[in-house]
Formats: sequence, structure tokens, C-alpha cells
Amino acid sequence: MSTSTDRATTGAATARHPGRVRTSWLLIVFGVLLASVVASVVAGARDVGVADVLAGVSGTRDTLAQAAVSQRVPRTVLAVLVGASLGVAGVVMQGVTRNPLADPGILGVNTGASLAVVTGMVSFGLVGATSHIWVAILGAATAAVFVYAIGSLGRGGPTPLKLALAGSVTSAALGSLISAVVLARNDISETFRSWYVGGVGGASFDRISLVLPFLVVGTVLCLATARGLNSLALGDDLAAGLGERVALIRLGASVGAVVLCGAATAVAGPIGFVGLVVPHLCRLLIGVDHRWLLPFSALGGAVLLTSADVVGRLVTRPEEIDVGIITALVGAPFFIWIVRRQKVRAL
Repeated sequence: MSTSTDRATTGAATARHPGRVRTSWLLIVFGVLLASVVASVVAGARDVGVADVLAGVSGTRDTLAQAAVSQRVPRTVLAVLVGASLGVAGVVMQGVTRNPLADPGILGVNTGASLAVVTGMVSFGLVGATSHIWVAILGAATAAVFVYAIGSLGRGGPTPLKLALAGSVTSAALGSLISAVVLARNDISETFRSWYVGGVGGASFDRISLVLPFLVVGTVLCLATARGLNSLALGDDLAAGLGERVALIRLGASVGAVVLCGAATAVAGPIGFVGLVVPHLCRLLIGVDHRWLLPFSALGGAVLLTSADVVGRLVTRPEEIDVGIITALVGAPFFIWIVRRQKVRAL
């Protein structure tokens, strides 16, 4: 009862003073992100002090602590970028499909990107990071089109439940194909296993510089369709009546989301549930206007992934738990809650 009351109060306040409430939440979320970034740099198997942080950032590696900082800085940057990208992609997928269960992992997009990368490595000898990114984007696009086509079959079109089921089945099938490919190649199985779980360990500024243009392009495409996504929420007919080019909006938003998912998967593995959890939480805070929701979800995704990486380093230190496992532990119960809340019905 108290949760419903708080939600109603927040919604009423947003309706009365939308700019003030959203600005307040923006400052709060940004502050949490800064705290997460600081924790990511200083915390881990070896905690470090301010002097070590300054020395490590400047490139000095005289001590183990300073060396740890120099490795954590690019790791933190990658976590922020990948988390922001997945948060934005999740919002766009939910907006394009009008499906509250849409998520790059649930819809099989991440698994499609993973299969494409593995196939490229094994069959075509692709080793460069740039080639992996292009192949991952192609695989993500193919999986997205396939899942949407399957989920659109039958009566009622692409309902949330049908898309979720189609995505889950596709992910399972593609995951089996990935296992079949990897098990036959012992030379890549160990490296692939860590990547496939999803993580930001081993990040470097060279990898970040290669993936950054793709993430920027994908984000720009998604942000450019924010107003159109607001219209799509009213229905295709009404959106067209308002003068929106529905097909063009869907295409541009989908391309942006696929680029973000493919590029993020190529460098960090198929990290799930970020694109599911973050958009729903942001809607509770600032409403459904995509012009605000997209940048808020970028910040929220960065906070979630950076914080999950910190937790994974602390709970079992000196060992680490990959960030993909932490997000799954958070996201799976959240997915069940969304299904119950939305009361999704069968066909």
C-alpha cells in the first residue's frame, strides 16, 4: 500500500512540477553515478587511497595499488558506456514494440550478436575488435528481425507475451549453437567462457576508442527518435494522424538500438536485464516522456552496471564475480515482478 501511495505521490508531483522534479532526480542520479565511479576506482581486491588514485590516473605504476588504479579506470569507463548503451537500448525496444518485457537479452538480440561473433572467430578467423563489432551488430539485427517476425505470427500480432516467448526460445536455440561451436574449439573456449558471461574486466582505452563511435552513433539515432516514440505510445494510427512517419521512426529507433546492443555485446559480452530494469525504474521517477526517459535511462544504466561491477569485486574478494551474473541476480526477480504487475495474458 505504501509503495502505491509513494508512486502516486511521485506521479502527482511530476505532473504539477515536471521540470523541477526531473531536474532533482537528474542531480540525484548523477550524484549516485559519481559515487559509483569513485567506488569502482578505489574498491576491489586491493583498496587504494587518494594518492594512489592520482598516481594511477597519471600513468604511474610504482606500487601495486597504483597499477590497480590504472587498470580500474578504463574498466570503469567501459562499465559506464556499456551500461548507458544498454539502458537506452532497452527504452527504445520497449517503445518500438510497446512491450514492457522488451530487453536486449530477453528478445535474443544479445545472443544473436554473440553467435555472430563466435561464428566469425571460428569460421572466418576474425580477430580484430572492429570486425567483432560489425559482426555483432549484424547478428543483433538478424536476431531482432527474426524474433519480431515470429512474435508477430498468429492472432493479435506481436503481443508482449508472444515476443517474450519468441525471444526466450530464440535465445535458447542460439545459445545451444554457440555451445556447439565453442566446444569443438578448445583454443577459444576458455577466453570465450569469460566473455560470454558478460563483464568489463580487461578493459583498455584502445578497445574503448574502437567501440565509442558506434555507441555515439547508436545513441544519437535513439535520441533523435524520442519525440516519435512518444507518438508511437499512442498507437500507430494516431501517431500517423499527428503527422509522424511511423515506419521511419521505427526503423531509425531500431537501428540505433541494434547498434548499441551489438557494439556493447562485442566488447563486454551479452549482459542481460540492464535494458529491462533501468527503463521501468526511470519511468517511476520521471514519467514516460522519452525526451527525458532516454537520457535518464543512460545515467541509470551506467549506475546499475558500474555498481554491479563493484559488488562483484567485493563480495568474493580477492576473487571476482562477472558483472553479467550480478545483473542476472537483480534482473530475474524484477522480470517476474513486471510480468505479475502487467498481468500479461496468453494468446
